[in-house]
Amino acid sequence: MEPMTQDNFLQPIIDAWQSLGGAAASSVRIIGILLAAWVAIAVAQRSIRLLRARIASRLDDREALKRAETLGRVFRYMAAVVITLVAGMLVLSELGVSVAPILGAAGVVGLAVGFGAQSLVKDYFTGFFLLLENQIRQGDVVKLGEHAGFVEEVTLRFVQLRDYDGHVHFVPNGTISTVINMSRGYAQSVIDVGVAYGEDLDRVMDVIRAVGAEMRADPIHAARILDELEIAGVERWEDSAVIVRARFRVAPLEQWNVRRDFLRRLKRAFNVHGIEIPFPQLTIHRADK
Repeated sequence: MEPMTQDNFLQPIIDAWQSLGGAAASSVRIIGILLAAWVAIAVAQRSIRLLRARIASRLDDREALKRAETLGRVFRYMAAVVITLVAGMLVLSELGVSVAPILGAAGVVGLAVGFGAQSLVKDYFTGFFLLLENQIRQGDVVKLGEHAGFVEEVTLRFVQLRDYDGHVHFVPNGTISTVINMSRGYAQSVIDVGVAYGEDLDRVMDVIRAVGAEMRADPIHAARILDELEIAGVERWEDSAVIVRARFRVAPLEQWNVRRDFLRRLKRAFNVHGIEIPFPQLTIHRADK
């Protein structure tokens, strides 16, 4: 049995102290990594915001401004994800977990999951091309299949819409086959006007044209209406009315406001000129026996 010496007595204490010091140093490094990741995310997102603001200040096009805002949101999200993943791997490395086997296993698992999560992969690829091709932007009004509304958010995973009733629709990008964008460049405010069969259609069109000119001269609609009222003519015959179609070329998203006010003014003009707005009628012929 070895005699107890001072070195033998102190060795466990030294080992414990070194172990404690190593754990403390590792904890400090982990905290440093997390703080550095938090700062990096904040700096990256702020830099993207500043870059977007600088680009926006040089743009006069409303459409380009909305696209810059949408792309800025996506880039901020991607920067946060990438920095978080890198920080996570560094923290695992500090905890003594080998990252290489995890990355290798992640590749195998990712391949297996890819077959089972094809819809998720499709969502991301479709979302990427929707943004790349500038089909949808935040602030647009779109119709995606059966869903329509104001675009509140666009991500690589889904498009968030809010309809007129206030309902929020989350549409996965992978399910989007067609995009109807109602807020690009200009819009057409199409108005179908029904009048009775007994009315003089030339006189009706003159009244419609006069109301259109009066409306375009109104300062309230000066910036909304981009061109003179275009009257296409008789669109169709219905059971109780002749339908006359007209349209305004208007600024994006103003087609509904212009249409509502035009119909209000036209109703008043029809009342003044004695033009009948028909209601459903049924003619019964009695066959005398």
